[in-house]
Amino acid sequence: MGELIYEIDPNRCTECVGHFDEPQCCQVCPVDCISIGISESQQVLMKRYQRLQIRKNKM
Repeated sequence: MGELIYEIDPNRCTECVGHFDEPQCCQVCPVDCISIGISESQQVLMKRYQRLQIRKNKM
């Protein structure tokens, strides 16, 4: 995360699948600059979420 700005790591972004109905970055971003759902399906995002949860639980 940057000191003055938020930086989204695309390899860790799940577009909040598994947590919220819609991406929270879009809810809090003061400008309309976030592209959602362009290149990854819900299935891909859910697999990423599950992979990240497994890693988190192993720590």
